[in-house]
Amino acid sequence: MKKFLDEHFLLNTATAQRLYHEYAKEMPVIDYHCHLPPVQIAADMQFENLTQAWLYGDHYKWRAMRTNGVHESYCTGNKPDWEKFEQWAATVPYTLRNPLYHWTHLELQRYFDVNEVLNPSSAARIYDECTEKLQGPDFSVRNLLRKMKVALVCTTDDPVDTLEYHQQLKKEGFEIPILPAFRPDASMNVDDPVKYNQYLEKLGKASDVTINTYQDLLDALRNRHDFFAANGCSVSDHGIEEIYADDFTGTEIAAIFKKIRGGAALSREENRKFKSALLLELAEWDWEKGWVQQYHLGALRNNNSRMLRQLGPDTGWDSIGDFSQARALARFLDRLDGQDKLAKTILYNLNPSDNELLATMIGNFNDGSVAGKVQFGSAWWFLDQKDGMIKQLNALSNMGLLSRFVGMLTDSRSFLSYPRHEYFRRIVCELFGQEIESGELPDDLPWVGKVVQDICYFNAQQYFNWQFLEQQVAIS
Repeated sequence: MKKFLDEHFLLNTATAQRLYHEYAKEMPVIDYHCHLPPVQIAADMQFENLTQAWLYGDHYKWRAMRTNGVHESYCTGNKPDWEKFEQWAATVPYTLRNPLYHWTHLELQRYFDVNEVLNPSSAARIYDECTEKLQGPDFSVRNLLRKMKVALVCTTDDPVDTLEYHQQLKKEGFEIPILPAFRPDASMNVDDPVKYNQYLEKLGKASDVTINTYQDLLDALRNRHDFFAANGCSVSDHGIEEIYADDFTGTEIAAIFKKIRGGAALSREENRKFKSALLLELAEWDWEKGWVQQYHLGALRNNNSRMLRQLGPDTGWDSIGDFSQARALARFLDRLDGQDKLAKTILYNLNPSDNELLATMIGNFNDGSVAGKVQFGSAWWFLDQKDGMIKQLNALSNMGLLSRFVGMLTDSRSFLSYPRHEYFRRIVCELFGQEIESGELPDDLPWVGKVVQDICYFNAQQYFNWQFLEQQVAIS
């Protein structure tokens, strides 16, 4: 019987072990999509205790705790931090076979050198030991990034953001670039006229544009798009249910915007036409600037209306949706490609039934101009676990080129989430290692090792044109 979470965790062949330990393990991390708060990096924040570092804002853990019968006051409520941790520790033993069980213990090992299993009997010891360590200078958030060999971080930022903390970090010369990513979801979300008009007021102030017409909206967003570019941004991101590619005319969109600006609700057809028009415009700007655009598709958000009213969004009430993705996605990409305005594009899906759909869709628009121009992004959200990662990797391998894949990201709000990259790398090495040992791939460790290192680091560095990053390790 193997020891739990030892140095060969997830690596079941000697070849997989060599690939991981000799090629993948020491590669730096490019985290090109996450939700880390730039203000905490700028302040080089230190957490007061393990609960603050681990449970604040982590809806993965909250969902597990709720499912285990833990009252909301211990998740998002005002219970003392130790009591919240105590409830999490009581939940962990029940997370067996959930990725939280692996992530929890990887994070304890990698950050705190704690090899004990977390449960009610060990909770106090682990809490006290980790909390004490968090008080030391080695555990400030910047040093947590350094400890995990993070080479670059892209945060996720609304167009109205001042980017003051990104500017501060650049001025200070912090050696890990913390770059913004342009996330214009709120500018497209016309589902609620009241909230949308409130957002337009914020956007108008940020851009110094009075927004009365659709053209005013475009002017304001273009202003912010340019501002982000001037502050080092070269990545956009959209978190939407599906791609919108309905037919529309300029006259229709002007009238639709006038209607919602006046506070009236849109019909379903008007809603989709507006989103189609704006999504296309934003994609053309990305192409003009040579940005990489990302589309996170398929989340059915805010399903529990009672808890949405009580806690707000992003608190653990979302699920996988079953949207029809193929036809609209093909039309959208084709419109851009037909005008030679298709930027580098990464597509992420949340419904695993769409794996093969996306794996084949990217091949329709990879035109040979750039290696892997259109990417099937890594397993996302509910799918960034062992089974979901393997399915995504296999679909991409079978229908595309895994060797050109830009690899893993954290998509996390936690500074303790970077062992997810290790988890991903171990899985990649296990897949290659198994097939070498079964004779399905040649026993050419230097070449396969190079491909592994490319997936871990070099593909992303080249794809995003971040040549200013030092190649911190040599290919073996």
